[in-house]
Amino acid sequence: MNKIDKRLHFLLGKVKEECTKVKELSDYELKNKTLEFKERLKNGETTDDLLPEAFAVCCEADYRVLGMFPYEVQILGGIALHLCYLCEMNTGEGKTLTATMPMYLNGLTGKSSILVTANEYLAIRDAEEMGQVYKFLGLSVEAGVKRDTNEKLDNDSKKDVYNADIVYTTHGSLGFDYLLNNLVQSKEDRFMRDFYYVIIDEADSVLLDSASMPLVISGSPRVQSNLYGITDFFVTTLVEDVHYEIEDKKVWLTNKGIEYAKRYFRIENLYSKDTFNKTGYRHH
Repeated sequence: MNKIDKRLHFLLGKVKEECTKVKELSDYELKNKTLEFKERLKNGETTDDLLPEAFAVCCEADYRVLGMFPYEVQILGGIALHLCYLCEMNTGEGKTLTATMPMYLNGLTGKSSILVTANEYLAIRDAEEMGQVYKFLGLSVEAGVKRDTNEKLDNDSKKDVYNADIVYTTHGSLGFDYLLNNLVQSKEDRFMRDFYYVIIDEADSVLLDSASMPLVISGSPRVQSNLYGITDFFVTTLVEDVHYEIEDKKVWLTNKGIEYAKRYFRIENLYSKDTFNKTGYRHH
């Protein structure tokens, strides 16, 4: 058994010890553990210090709310995820329940704790089902995607989502939100907090396969309503006599300006009919 295995199994033993204690607590006492943990974090303890107790509380809440008590392999998986190891679990071993423990522990910090899952359906389903556990324990949870893909969230709505203790979303939505958050006109319009803790489901797919496909804001149907703001920001970066020239009260892009626009909007031909159609403008 290597050092990592020894550490994981040592912590597993600690969690199991705490589980025998918390099962005697009433629902009220179990819920109050969240307030106790938050206070202890404020007084200098770390999430690592709280892990055995917090995991035990979450295990008991999983059982009381969902009727499912995590198996040892799931507790081990949760410990590995908290310690930022790559954790491989086979289908049927219960990854969704496994994630509740590290998500609860890190959600206690009041910082950004996000679970990135494979698709919108899973993000919404898990936020609703596992969200019952977090809410029972006094934490807030939100889904970063909507069932209706045509439903658009404004900045205030997105801010509510990302201010939640725990967020379930997809890599696509998170990626676009990150880009849009950095294209706002003023810092007051930013809606995301600094990243603190993220669990990535299907990590090989997200970090390898999906990462090879760039997120192109100007070509995404879900963010077309943001095209004006994105274009407005682009214009403010142009330099006269470098990227554009003014002639007879008309503005013309220079060759450098055209190349810059193509890179910025990730398009091959700035003046093609296809480009105008994709951006939603009529071609004249």
